[in-house]
Amino acid sequence: MGAENKGLMRHIINALIWSMAGIKAAWQNELAFRSQAIVIAILLPFGFWLGRTVVEWALLFGSCMLVLIVELLNSALETIVDRIGLELHELSGRAKDLGSAAAFFSMITAAIIWGLIAYERFFG
Repeated sequence: MGAENKGLMRHIINALIWSMAGIKAAWQNELAFRSQAIVIAILLPFGFWLGRTVVEWALLFGSCMLVLIVELLNSALETIVDRIGLELHELSGRAKDLGSAAAFFSMITAAIIWGLIAYERFFG
């Protein structure tokens, strides 16, 4: 294994370590992330039954991952805004509201995907 491959492997290992630290921090500090992760952990086994094709499974799984991804980004944004200062500021509030809106739209997207697949399963 060359030096370049060792550097790549070290980078991949570090990225995994940092990612796990981020997931741990979100779990410990973010109620919304914990709540969404628990709901998704309950929903996903049902999703394997609900979906009838690999594409449906991918949509069900992917929409759940989208919710978690956007929530992690929203939490990161809120953390940065809070790091800058806790005093009320119009731009800080707007940034947090925009992050919250993104999280809301990801949940709406997931609900629509799940609803459409459920509709087709039961009524299609």
